Parts: sequence; C-alpha cells; structure tokens
Amino acid sequence: MNTSLNATRRAADLAATAAGEVFDVLVVGGGVTGTGVALDAASRGLTVCLLEAHDLAFGTSRWSSKLVHGGLRYLAHGDFALAHESAVERGILMTRTAPHLVRALPQVVPLYDDRGTVVMTGLRAGDLLRRAARTPSTLLPPPRRIPAAEALALVPGLRKEGLRGGLLSYDGQLTDDARLVVALARTAAGFGAKILTRTKVTTLTGEGAEAVDTLTNTTFQVKARSVINAAGIWSATLVDTIQLRPSRGSHLVLDAATNGITTTAITIPVPGERNRYALALPQQDGRLYIGLTDEPTGGPLPDVPEVPQSDVDFLLTVASSVLERKLTHQDVLGSYAGLRPLLAGTATKSADLSRKHAVLTSPTGVLTVVGGKLTTYRRMAADAVDTAVQAHNLTATPCRTTNLPLVGTGKTTAPHRLATRYGTEAEALLALNRPEKISHDITAAEILWAIHHEGALTPDDILDRRTRIGLVSQDRQAAEAIVTALLAEHTNDHPPSGNSTARPTGHT
Repeated sequence: MNTSLNATRRAADLAATAAGEVFDVLVVGGGVTGTGVALDAASRGLTVCLLEAHDLAFGTSRWSSKLVHGGLRYLAHGDFALAHESAVERGILMTRTAPHLVRALPQVVPLYDDRGTVVMTGLRAGDLLRRAARTPSTLLPPPRRIPAAEALALVPGLRKEGLRGGLLSYDGQLTDDARLVVALARTAAGFGAKILTRTKVTTLTGEGAEAVDTLTNTTFQVKARSVINAAGIWSATLVDTIQLRPSRGSHLVLDAATNGITTTAITIPVPGERNRYALALPQQDGRLYIGLTDEPTGGPLPDVPEVPQSDVDFLLTVASSVLERKLTHQDVLGSYAGLRPLLAGTATKSADLSRKHAVLTSPTGVLTVVGGKLTTYRRMAADAVDTAVQAHNLTATPCRTTNLPLVGTGKTTAPHRLATRYGTEAEALLALNRPEKISHDITAAEILWAIHHEGALTPDDILDRRTRIGLVSQDRQAAEAIVTALLAEHTNDHPPSGNSTARPTGHT
C-alpha cells in the first residue's frame, strides 16, 4: 500500500490519466472535502482521480481555527441535528481515524460578569452531545466552574482585576489542518487514487473535465463515470448553478508565551453581542492564534485572502478585553484569512447562514458538495459518494471511513512534537538522520519527508502547507533559501537513505 506522493508518482499518474483511463469518480478540489471524497470513494473499491489547481490544502482548509468542534455553536442556533453530527465526527477523528493529529484542548471562559450560569448551561448541553456521540470523558472531560486562582494558573495572561473565576471545558484541536488534508490524500493514494496537484480544470461536465498541467502548460482530458465538484469557494466558477455567499474568517498570529496563553485556550465573549465569542488558541509551535471574524465578502475570489485592518483592530480589541497585557499592532507576527463556502440563504448576517452541507446536481450531471465545516468533512464525503454511486449505478462497497485510520495512526515512541504531526511515520523520518534545524524545531528531515512522501513540489508547498514557517514573514525569509536548495537537490530523486552528505546550514 504505497501512500507516498511525490513528483515521480505525479508524473506517472498524470501520464496514465492523459492516456485515456476512465475513472469511476473524478474529484475536483484538494481541500479537506475533496481529499475526503477521494478517500471515501477509493476505499470502497472505486477508481478515483483528484484534480487540484494548486496544492493540497491550498484554500480554506488551511485557514481554519484548527479546531475540531463538538457542535456547541449549532445548539445556540437550535440546529440539534448538525450539533450532533459535529460531535459524532469529532469523536471519530479523536478516537479512530486520526488520534495522532487531534488532541483535547482545554478552554477557559473567564468570568468578569454574571453571565456564567447561562454559559455553563450551554457547555453542559455540549457535554450531552459528547456523551451522545460516545466520546469518553477521559478524552474530553465534562465542563466545570473554576476559581479565579485556577483560571490564572491555566492562563497566566488573563486580566486579574475583576476576575470572578472561569468555566473550563474541552474541545478537539488539530495539530495542523493542512496536515489532516495531506493525510487524507495520502491514504486515498494508498487505495489507488490518483492525486494530481497543479492541474487546473478549465471545463467540467458530468462525463469528465478538460484541465491544464500548470507545470508544463499542457492540456489534457479526464474521463469519468461520475464527477464530484469539491472546489469549495471556487465551486461556483465550475458550475454556474451554484450560489454561494463567502464569509471571511480572519486570524492573527502572535507569540503565545509573551501573552501568557501557552497550554489553555480562552473563549472570549464579544462585548455587546449575544452568543458571539472570539478565541485565543495556543499552538504546539509556540504561536498563538486569535480569531475569528465572520464577515460577508464579495467580488472576485482571491487565491489567498487578505486580512483587512478592520479585522485586525477588532480581534486585538476583543482579546485585550480579557488580558492583563493590552495587545497592539506590534504584537502581530502574521495573519491569515479563509473564505467559508456558505450556501446562499435568507439570513442578513453571514454568521447566521447555515453550516449544513449539500450535495447538488447540475443540469450536466456534475455533483457539487458544498457548505459544511472541516469537522464534518467525512460525512460530507460519504454523502457525495453515496449520491454518485446511486446516480451512476457504480459498483461499490458501503462507506468504511468511520473506522478507517489515516496514514500515521498508531502507537509510537517518537518525540511528542513529531508524533503529533507524523504519527507512526515519525520513526522513519528520524531514521533519515537529518536533524539540522531549518526554522525553530522544524528539521531538514521534515523538509525531505514533505518532498518524497507528502507531494510538496514547490518551496511554498513546504513553507505554507507542509509546515507553517511562512505564517511569519521573518521566519519565511530565514528558511526559504534552505528549503529551495533542498527541494532542488531532492526533487525527482529517490527517497533519501539517511546518509546524504549535503548538509545545509540551519538556523537554531
């Protein structure tokens, strides 16, 4: 079962595709939904080709809060079915399919007023969802009220004045959302799916697609018995009957230790609003993400959305409302924004639009799966493949992804940081014996692993998606030349044996 993605495999798969192979399922889009569809279909015994215009996790899938939500927000909107679905999918990820990529994240709601009773009622309802989903309390403990001293011990950066205590709860946190996408794509490849990045679809029909290999500017055809459009916010550019209302979710990147938020997240009530919260989320790499906005956006769709100054100001102000140290623009090391592919509806605010997903059929027979959330990607994929199987009378086994572990799942004795990014593959990565530091704790071995096994074809693939070095421009500038040199040395080469003599000078 070969799960490795690299330039050599891409070339071979592209040649077979262009030669006229007819696939059971053509998937367009290499985000969490598209790779989820590819894995679902391939694991059922269907032949699969996935086309992605850029790189795996290039779009919205890498711009999330990195949370695997249990559905609490949907309860507040009265959507019990979606809330339950989210809790179930969170449990599947944490206990069966990708436990190495998801951990339990403690979160504190600091209490400076008397709304604790109302918030605790919501948290207890969320815990009922956790129980209904059969996720053990040993993994996600039930919520509880904590005194001010314990809140400050968990989050030393909280504002002390007026702190009455806090509410402690738990949710799921991904080590990295882009790494989940890569794991899905590689697991699908292990079942025989052809994963073709840098292939831009120009025409899409119910019988296939015309696409361009953007590395060579060569046009080729893909033939398929069923076609699933999973291009996220770009879905409507491929199927003109789709109507979306993209919503921008912005995050700021700060230093976690400087702000006293290193292990426990903060859920921050937005002043003046009911049932709206911001988040301060510590990351494994010592960064702190502060988010999240929910603003409608129109006009042409950018490849990489920008964070406007208004979002920066809003997030700094909200976060500062509960912190001892007031945040300024000088604290911002970087920022990112993602566009949610929300189905158009009647709500005035994008925050009120449904997060449900839908599988829609175009007049030409293209199936489009759109909407939804990162947490529920697996259910979205299963629904899309079920629809394709029924519509085209494909011979397939039932969905099996509920219990299908992704690549890397299993026990390992590797160091914690590597184990939570690579799982059992961390041991093979260490065996490369390339420990020189590229940026912070990221080593040359991880860059080589991205090239030979994770489908990285350009420096940006490595800097922005296989790692998150590129989130901070200073880190990017320091590492880019080394990453570029390693890529040039090892692309189209055989996987390194671990005894290479070429050693770049790393940054410590």
